[in-house]
Amino acid sequence: MKFLRQILYPFSLLYYLITSIRNRMYNNGMLKSTQFKTPTIVVGNLSVGGTGKTPQIEYLIRLLQPKYKIAVLSRGYKRKSKGFILADEKVTAETIGDEPFQYFRKFPNIIVSVDADRTNGIKQLEVLENPPEIILLDDAYQHRKVQGGLNVLLTSYNNLYVNDFMLPTGTLREAKTGTKRAQIIIVTKCPNDLSEEEQGRIIEVLNPAKNQNVFFTTIEYDHELKGEKTINLAELKKDEIVLVTGIANPKPLTEYLVSNKLNFKHLKFPDHHHFTDGQIDEINFLLTTYKLVLTTEKDYVRIFDRIKKLYFISIKTKFINHKKDFDNLINSYVGKSSRHG
Repeated sequence: MKFLRQILYPFSLLYYLITSIRNRMYNNGMLKSTQFKTPTIVVGNLSVGGTGKTPQIEYLIRLLQPKYKIAVLSRGYKRKSKGFILADEKVTAETIGDEPFQYFRKFPNIIVSVDADRTNGIKQLEVLENPPEIILLDDAYQHRKVQGGLNVLLTSYNNLYVNDFMLPTGTLREAKTGTKRAQIIIVTKCPNDLSEEEQGRIIEVLNPAKNQNVFFTTIEYDHELKGEKTINLAELKKDEIVLVTGIANPKPLTEYLVSNKLNFKHLKFPDHHHFTDGQIDEINFLLTTYKLVLTTEKDYVRIFDRIKKLYFISIKTKFINHKKDFDNLINSYVGKSSRHG
């Protein structure tokens, strides 16, 4: 691994140089960054994935939808379509992407849209007959064409950005100085019992600015598996199951299943993987031996109509402490925005 990093290091320097020049041009006003009237909350990271953006977006939806009309705007990664699309009953995971499709299925009272050009996407949302009062920008931290009203930066407990390297040596999409744009930093996927002393140590390592607030979250799994019916996870301890994942970091899930004494065969695929017919046939064939197929909610929305006995385990973001402080920061920003002030 060390030898490979040495080989790739020159490419990381080049990538660092390119992204740094780009960011400097936005910071100096040489490249245009638009701030919109509608309040916008950007949720993103410095790395290439696996920090828990989807459950964090869902947390914000649950927090805000009782008071405000919400829109989620995403790029729609790996979708088989282009341009701006507003989710309706005709969309699929292929046309808008798996994560937006998950939001659309899960939260019927919000607006879900996709556009690689977030600037155009926001403009399209603002001219709707019934426009949103708040827009959540999913994975748009590097989309500098939009100046977010509030930037929420995520970093995984097991791979803090301060310990990471630029692509392709590491997983960072931009230099660590990019953290300065965030008002909120969340360390995600922490152990449930992370002590306040350890939290303090991590905050020292992150060295946030005075205007930045740091929070710590963990993953909360739902024991009720959903599919053709509902099954409690504990009911499967005597069975062998197939676990299918197409996410950036399945390790927390596999560790959770092991801790619950489940026996499983793990088929691991790349993040946002498009399953071929042959792969689907292979998975279905395994059902002659295994009890059922378990997958993530994000994977489920892509393959639920192609695999028999398919179930998913859903997750939620859970704040280890200071949840009210985080909620107050979000509510305060929305409440003091131009439209609601």
